[in-house]
Order: sequence, then structure tokens, then C-alpha cells
Amino acid sequence: MRGEIYVDTILKNAYDIQDEIISWRRHLHMNPELSFQEYETSEFVKKNLEKMGLDVEGPIAKTGLVVNIKGKKEGPTVGLRADMDALPIKDEKEVPYKSKKDNVAHLCGHDAHTAILLGVAKTLANFNLERGNIKLIFQPAEEGEHGAKHMVEEGVLETPDVDIIAGLHVHPTADTGNITITKGYASATADTFSIDIIGEGGHGAHPHMSVDSIAITGEIITSLQQIVSRNIDPTEPIVITIGRIEGGYNNNVIAPKVHLEGTVRMLNPKLRAKIKSTMENYISGITKGMGADFKFQYYEGVGSVYVDEKLLPVLENTSDKVLGKNKYTYIKSGMGGEDFSYFTDVIPGVFFRLGIYNEEKNCIYPNHHPKFDIDEKALPLGVAMLTQFALDYINN
Repeated sequence: MRGEIYVDTILKNAYDIQDEIISWRRHLHMNPELSFQEYETSEFVKKNLEKMGLDVEGPIAKTGLVVNIKGKKEGPTVGLRADMDALPIKDEKEVPYKSKKDNVAHLCGHDAHTAILLGVAKTLANFNLERGNIKLIFQPAEEGEHGAKHMVEEGVLETPDVDIIAGLHVHPTADTGNITITKGYASATADTFSIDIIGEGGHGAHPHMSVDSIAITGEIITSLQQIVSRNIDPTEPIVITIGRIEGGYNNNVIAPKVHLEGTVRMLNPKLRAKIKSTMENYISGITKGMGADFKFQYYEGVGSVYVDEKLLPVLENTSDKVLGKNKYTYIKSGMGGEDFSYFTDVIPGVFFRLGIYNEEKNCIYPNHHPKFDIDEKALPLGVAMLTQFALDYINN
């Protein structure tokens, strides 16, 4: 018989199902799938949720799933999210649960996130929720394909309306048993751009008879760095990076055209319009002054995850209960992108890093590294943190 859920039972229950959580994670790790291709992953998650006696909604956003756990009384609804997709990178670590697929691997930790949320589901299925609702969101396509955006557009935060949302990311910047979090903007926008510099080709020995697109490109690359250093408040973190240049035919030919691609990262998404317009002004002025033409395209990617500071006392209290005192650290914002921002653009949310660093187990590599791995002792802690946080918010 399902009993009432109490604070002291959550962590114990998470440890009781630790082996099962690890087995889920390892199965997912061996069978990774790329964004919007998570069909087997989705089916695996669905079957396990149904074994727990839970009603599963979906697919939503192609391969996503949702479970709404209802309390006996009315109350707020807390969303908990896990992303499910893998990366197009070869798994280079030698472990029994190594990826079975060439050049596809869970090297960001989404297998752990999915296993943790399955653990939350089993914990909640074992007890009665007194009030409110906890909505479990299994999201596809976080790695650059905006899966969270599609889920929001398809109504994942509705029926019932989600009041707040929480998520975590396993991360080797913290030891196992610890969490870190950022106040305010926690991640950067991840915008991209392309530039075509259109000159006039000619012989390398006669530059006066052509318009050298490569020489113009050099001026543009240098000038774009001055946007950050001379046009924006220096206290605003912004990065403009040119990641690709393509142009030219031979060592004695003046290239008629050069193509550039890059990324723009900033914490404050309100600066997007200014960055875009200033970039275009710089490119236009230089190309026109040097007799060339240009084509500039700017694409807005994910926004910045915003951690609502009103929720931080709740999370800190949760951390003290689950992990013990002094296991909670505030850190600086990072310039990486995270599509959890599509949720925090709509409702208040918290997003924290769950420590998985362990030298003895060789869990030392950064996310996206070919040898990335996690200390699986962190998995039940992630289960307890998310479950306890949801209950703490509902009960307060």
C-alpha cells in the first residue's frame, strides 16, 4: 500500500532504488540517440513509467513524454525536466556500458538526467502526494534543436498550468555530493551568424584591378571585436567568435568572395538587437568603404536560463536536507547554451549543477569530451534533490 511521503523517506527511497537507477542510466548510455531521433529512448522511458503504474502522455514534440502526478488536494504544480538526446561524438572510454553506436554517445549526461527523473517518478509512485501536482517532463532535442521550445509550443506547461520548473545538469566542476548554482542569468544566449564578403576576383599580381575580399575580411574580423570592447558596457559578458572562414582558389588568385560563420554569446538577451545592428553597421561601413558588397544573416538561438532568486532559499533548504550543510555553492554564470531557457522565459525556474567529479573513478573529463563519464553515486542524490525540492515548494 502506498503511504504518505515524508522528508526522511525520500533520500532513503532513492538509495533503495539506486541499482535500478544505475541500470537505467547504463542502458541509455549504451543506446544513445540524437535529437528528435529518441524513439527507442522514449519507448524505454514509457515502458518503465507504465510499470510504475503511472499514466504517460505523449508523444509531445515528436519524442517527448509527460507524466502528471496529482496530489489528493489542490495546490501548486511543479515541473521537473530531463533531456534525453545524445551527441554526435565517438565514445572513447573503455567501460562495460560504452555506447554501442558509432559516433553517437551520451557525453553530456542526458542519460543520467533521464535516469534521475525516472527515479523521481518511482519515488513518487511509491508514496501519496498530499497536495498539488508534480509534472515530469522528458524532453527531446536539447542539443541545438530547441526541444524545449517545441514542448512549450505544444502546451507542456499547461493542463494543469505549471507554476515553477526545476532542472539539473550533471557537471564535473563539482565533487559528487555537492551542487552549484548561479543567481540570475545562469547561461548565455547561443546565437549564430553568417557573413558573405563579395568583392571582385583578379590576379594576385594586380590587386589594383580587383576588390580583395580576403583583405576586407581581415578588417571585418578585427573590427567585430571592438563591438564588445568599445560599444557595450564592459560589465556585460559578451563573446563574438568567428569559427569558420572559407574563400579563395589559389596562392596567386585574389578571392572574389569569402564566407564566415560564427557565434555570439551574451548573458543579457536584451542586448541582442544592439549587437546585431552594430555588427551590420560595421560590416556595411567597411565593405562599402573598400568597394565590396556583403550579405549578413543573424540567427537567434536559445536564450539565457534565468534562475529566479525567489526560489533559491527553497533550493538551499532542500540541499541542506538532502546533501547536508555546506554542499551548496554559488558560482559565476557560464557562456554555454542551455534550452531550459525556453521554460524560464515563461515561468519562474531554477537550474543547478549536480556534482559528479571523482578522480578515483576517472570521472574527470568535461561535458562533451569523448571520455566524459559520471560518478553514479550522484544519481540517487539527484533523485532526492528534485523530489524534495518539488515537495518543499508545494508545502511552502
